[in-house]
Amino acid sequence: MRRVPQVRVMIATPLEKELAERIAAADPRVELLFDPALLSPARYPGDHAGDPEFRRDPDGEARWRAMLDRAEVLFGIPGDSAEALGELLGGGQGPPGDPPAALRWVHATSAGAGEQVRRAGVDRKDLERVAVTTSSGVHAVPLAEFAILGLLAIAKDLPGLAAAQRARSWPTVRRPLRELHGQTLVLVGLGDIGREVARLGKALGMRTVGVRRHAGDPPPFTDEVHAADRLPELAGRADAMVVSLPLTDQTAGLLDRATIERLPPSCIFVNVGRGGVVDEAALVDALRGRRIAGAVLDVFATEPLPPDSPLWTLPNVLVSPHGAALSEHENQRIVELFVANLRRFLAGEPLENRVEPGVWY
Repeated sequence: MRRVPQVRVMIATPLEKELAERIAAADPRVELLFDPALLSPARYPGDHAGDPEFRRDPDGEARWRAMLDRAEVLFGIPGDSAEALGELLGGGQGPPGDPPAALRWVHATSAGAGEQVRRAGVDRKDLERVAVTTSSGVHAVPLAEFAILGLLAIAKDLPGLAAAQRARSWPTVRRPLRELHGQTLVLVGLGDIGREVARLGKALGMRTVGVRRHAGDPPPFTDEVHAADRLPELAGRADAMVVSLPLTDQTAGLLDRATIERLPPSCIFVNVGRGGVVDEAALVDALRGRRIAGAVLDVFATEPLPPDSPLWTLPNVLVSPHGAALSEHENQRIVELFVANLRRFLAGEPLENRVEPGVWY
């Protein structure tokens, strides 16, 4: 990439004014296009889709389109949807057409934006001309904390304690609760989330075993690292397993029935990656049969989770509505990542977290 003399950056998603100003202050060459009145109001901190009832009047829509035509860089995907991205880049989910002539880069606020790119049907040539980057890494802290919550919740029988409290039941015999200290934690995925889970797991005295595409030297707080082809073997050692993988052609169904059936009865299963990575029917069977200790799930094969899913009522399962990554600090972290990438863009350097066509990550 060549060095950029100046750049017009448009805020295309709800964002706090002070954070927009931080983007503007990143470099004197930045011209910020930001009109909060044209953005759907955020319903909560980190809401990147905004109020679905929001509509611009004809004048507002004309001003919005004029800003899009001028923008060279977008912070956020309008509406935070694959359909909007497809419309913007001329993909299969939006009206046919070419991307705006000035547009060179779209930064998505989600870590899994590669899925949006794939669903949008964006042509490879458009992805080569217009870079799409993700916010991978900014959700590591809240997701790792949630994963540790999940491990402790099952180990300390939080569902049973909550049920006993509701029933006002005091046991005649108290039983010891499980410890995580000394147990083996298998991390399926060693990106930012997996490494942060490893750090917290080591603080609890766990043995941490990482699984990634290729083996290599273990990162900090990880005792072992193995390639993904050893996952079925490693499943048999997992007192706990935390999955943090994105959904790609390579990861879809990676945790298949054969792998899940190898999990020991002690296993606490946590998924903060994507539901499509796991054979959900096989996981349900293992939970129903009490062949594993329990599961804490933030993601599912179908979302929203259908009302008739057995996962809602299994006593050894905690369901979270794909919200564990949300944090009041999310936008601040996304802006920090974006500003660092913006400086790379201005310097003509390769962008971090760029979605690769065909890999979608």
